[in-house]
Amino acid sequence: MHQQDIDQQVFDLYDEYCHGFIDRREFLSRAAAITIAGVSALAMAQALLPRYVEAQTISFTDERIKGLYVEYPSPGGTSGNMRGYLAQPKGDGPFAAVVVIHENRGLNPYIEDVARRVAVEGFVALAPDGLYPVGGYPGNDDDGRNLQAKLDQAKLRTDMLNSARFLKSHAFSTGKLGVTGFCWGGGTTNYLAVALGADAEAAVSQSL
Repeated sequence: MHQQDIDQQVFDLYDEYCHGFIDRREFLSRAAAITIAGVSALAMAQALLPRYVEAQTISFTDERIKGLYVEYPSPGGTSGNMRGYLAQPKGDGPFAAVVVIHENRGLNPYIEDVARRVAVEGFVALAPDGLYPVGGYPGNDDDGRNLQAKLDQAKLRTDMLNSARFLKSHAFSTGKLGVTGFCWGGGTTNYLAVALGADAEAAVSQSL
C-alpha cells in the first residue's frame, strides 16, 4: 500500500498514536471503525505500523562501515551514564560527526539504520539511547514509548546534550558536529542547537 492510498483520517489517528495520546489497541480499533468507500480502514492503519526488518537499508555488517555500541558518562542525566550506537565509515578518520536523536520510544532499529546511512555518507554517527538508564529499548515501540514518558524530561535532554559533547570530542570526530532528530528527537534537536550554540555547525529538526 502506498502513501497516497491511505486516507487522511488514518494519518491523523496514527499521529495521535505516535505521540502517545492513544495506544496501539485504540489506534487499530478506531481505524477499523472508519469506513472508506465501503471498506474498513484497518488495512491502512496496519500498513502504517513499522516493520523494521523489512525497512532496513544498511546491514549492521555492511563492509563500508563499522558499527558498535559505546558507553560514556552523562553527568546530570537520568543515571549518570549513557549508551549509544556508534557508526563510522571504514578508515582511520577523523570524520565530521552527526548525532541522530530517536523518537519518543528509545533507540529502535530504524534509528540505528539511519545512523548507518549517515556513516555510509562519510560521517561518524552516534545514535544515543535515552532509555539506556532504565534498561534500554525494550524491543517494541509501545513499551518504549511508555518507558520514555516516565523519564524526567530535563534529565533526558541532558543525556542527549552529553551525547553530543561526547561525539564532538570523540577520537574519530573532526570536532565538526551536526544534529538531526525525528519527532521527539526533532524537538530535542532544536534544544541542542540552542544549548550547543557555536559547538554545533548544523541542526536539522524532523518533527511531525
